[in-house]
Amino acid sequence: MSRPSLKESCTKIVATVGPACASVEQLAALIQAGADVFRINTAHGSRHEHESTLANIRAASKQSGFEAGVLLDLAGPKIRLGQLVEDPLVCELGATLSFVRGESASDSHELTSSYARLIDELSPGDRVMLADGLVALQVEKVTESHAQCRVTAGGTVRSRQGINLPGVKLSVSAMRRQDVDNAIWAAQNNIDFVGLSFVRSAEDVQSLKDLLASHESNAMVIAKIEKPEALDQLEAIVEAADGVMVARGDLGVEIDVAETPVAQKRIIRVCKEKMKPVIVATQMLESMHSSSRPTRAEVSDVANAILDGADACMLSGETAIGEHPVESVQMMNRIMLCTEREMLANPISEPIPNSRVSPITTAVTIAATNIAEAIQAKLIVIGTHSGGTAWVKSKSRSRIPTLGASDSHDTLRRMNLLWGIKPILSSHLQHTPEFIDEICGWGREHADLKTGDQIVFVTGSGVVQKAHNVVIVHTVESR
Repeated sequence: MSRPSLKESCTKIVATVGPACASVEQLAALIQAGADVFRINTAHGSRHEHESTLANIRAASKQSGFEAGVLLDLAGPKIRLGQLVEDPLVCELGATLSFVRGESASDSHELTSSYARLIDELSPGDRVMLADGLVALQVEKVTESHAQCRVTAGGTVRSRQGINLPGVKLSVSAMRRQDVDNAIWAAQNNIDFVGLSFVRSAEDVQSLKDLLASHESNAMVIAKIEKPEALDQLEAIVEAADGVMVARGDLGVEIDVAETPVAQKRIIRVCKEKMKPVIVATQMLESMHSSSRPTRAEVSDVANAILDGADACMLSGETAIGEHPVESVQMMNRIMLCTEREMLANPISEPIPNSRVSPITTAVTIAATNIAEAIQAKLIVIGTHSGGTAWVKSKSRSRIPTLGASDSHDTLRRMNLLWGIKPILSSHLQHTPEFIDEICGWGREHADLKTGDQIVFVTGSGVVQKAHNVVIVHTVESR
């Protein structure tokens, strides 16, 4: 399909880049399949590899004629196992394992970690989860040199797999030196979104925003909710962030896995209340790593995230290392379209807060949406420099397809995370005959616009500074 298209889903697709889809041709194929934003995960790969990935994303965007957004995901203070003496290590139920200081272990029952202060911050009774919760330990004894643990859930672990410490208060900063360096690199390379891992407070978010601003970056900060402390401070974190990711991988280990669905619904609800885009991530189509079809449970998982109000869903290993990256994006798009068809047939009108943009803009945008619904317009078109007005329109969940027209390439890429907004480049954003003719020409070519169809335009007159105060209903004329 040609992008953007009125036939693609309103919910956006974030695809993680990895060996399975790293070439320009593969990335262009993902864009055509429906990917809106590409994620670069800095927990894997070198700076050279990240630079190559970014260059390939930009080249694929140019080749496909669609400017995909880029999300740089900071690794954060992820604690990992060191090198195991016996790799892989089978952890038998009831066995004793000990964390020791330093970078090397002397026997198979000793474990090391990437976090130097781990032993200092563990106490008897603490839980330690390895390999995304596959293996569980309980701390029994802590000395100056080691922390002795008992295996309470057996399994097999490998070197450098993750360590989670549910309920343990760590003193580690939300951003390591490497994360700061990666954030500066993101700012210098005009990256659109920066994901902050293991957020615990609004101050963590503000620190990253300040760092990006100091390097003249307008990147949106995406707070990843994956710690119990983040759930405790959820409202403040969502308020501080530009967007949120429900990072279910670590979240499902840090809290009881049975609580994860309820936590997801709460995060989405708070994001809707505070008008922030929210991404649901991790294991959405997990079986498509190796299978060309997802399980029915996975399809239901994606659909329920959309029905709850997610703005985007993210594919991780499915596109990064899976055997069917393009098919995974296509399947995600199919599920979204089917779910949205039902959702948009029974729209729910909700009040929209006006904290992000001028109250005039909010009122005009809501009125334009109501007019478009009443007359069954074929399109809503928003002329926007910054994307703020499109942000308001995104939260209406209107059934009318919406174009976000902008003269800013940065804005076009950022609008890729806004539900229902299809970004197109335009040099005419005021209510001029040139702007109307340009949109009608695009509509005839890409949206099957016919004579007599109606388009609702939301623009500004220039009289009211930084506000959209004009609504135009245009009837498409014969050529």
